[in-house]
Amino acid sequence: MDRVILHCDCNSYYASVESIGRPELRAVPMAVCGDPEGRRGIILAKNEPAKKLGIVTAETIYSALRKCPELVLVRAHHKKYQEYCKKINAIYEQYSDQVEMFSVDESWLDVTGSQHLFGDGEQIANELRRRVREELDITISVGVSFNKVFAKLGSDFKKPDATTIISRENYKQMLFPLPARAMLYVGHAAAEQLSRHGIQTIGDIANAGREQMHALLGKTGESIWLYSTGQDETPVKKITERDPAKSVGNGMTFPRNLLTQEDIRTSLLMLCDNVGTRLRRQGLYCTTLQVQIKDPSLKVISRQRKLAAPTNNTHQLHEIALAIVDDAWKKGAPIRLLAVNATGLTYQPGVQLNLLEDTTKQDKLKKLDSAVDGIRKKYGEDALQFGSTIDTDLK
Repeated sequence: MDRVILHCDCNSYYASVESIGRPELRAVPMAVCGDPEGRRGIILAKNEPAKKLGIVTAETIYSALRKCPELVLVRAHHKKYQEYCKKINAIYEQYSDQVEMFSVDESWLDVTGSQHLFGDGEQIANELRRRVREELDITISVGVSFNKVFAKLGSDFKKPDATTIISRENYKQMLFPLPARAMLYVGHAAAEQLSRHGIQTIGDIANAGREQMHALLGKTGESIWLYSTGQDETPVKKITERDPAKSVGNGMTFPRNLLTQEDIRTSLLMLCDNVGTRLRRQGLYCTTLQVQIKDPSLKVISRQRKLAAPTNNTHQLHEIALAIVDDAWKKGAPIRLLAVNATGLTYQPGVQLNLLEDTTKQDKLKKLDSAVDGIRKKYGEDALQFGSTIDTDLK
């Protein structure tokens, strides 16, 4: 018996969340970005009216405003998107214990064993669409199929607020005319390589055969061929099998260039405060810290440092990040963007390697982090901030 897999994709997710409680935003071209006041950066999401005017994700704000001068720009609120992600997936989890997040706004569900309780795949999909729309004021599109890849293609097939069934009987008719770029895991470079060899559509991929696809794209090409012919057997992970985070990071494009050591110190403190807080919230420690630096010409460098012992302490992360920038960047050279990324995550805290080392400072830092986290949990994230970050013009 075939599996019944759903792929649920929130429509214009960031824009939809920003429109909750602000219905007037749905009636005008609107886009979410990082810096609406400074009009810098890129478009992160757009609503349907903006989409119809040619606004696309990842284009610059400058380009979007040239297309649509009346475009309403709204600042992104990533914490809010994570909160609604949890609410949406909590609804999904009432229908299956196999719910696997693909991104903040997409999830797969295996409802094969749930049909005797809730109806067939199409009925469950329609019920999920109704509930998310009525309970959270967000619309989703759902693909229903016998494997994960085709379910994903189904949710992309028709938007917004739609259910699309892709079965063994109709998948060739529905999917084979689609461009090769529409196939999951076919990126821009792969699509260009396929195009050079006359492979333009998903049907062309399927007809090319396993050997030719392997010759063109290696093992990835072989996998793509299997996907195009409906041979994806990848299971949907159970809730208890979710992969732990591989990294915790935060980055910021600043309203003005960073020019002084104090600018850099303040900016890194804001970033490390966010990263440290999120690490501690998940009970994680990092063993490597990476810092990314972008200058006004958009040149980017990335440097990382292995830590002497795992940590999630904000003060230690800040000191290490400062040292990385001091070593990697010419003093006084302008900085447009900074990003701090904690990797090599572990649940094991650092151990004291030097028995002669005074641990008093470490204990104080841990107690400080704990106190700060407790106050913010009770009174909100903005209840307590570092003094140097309160009145800064770098936010």
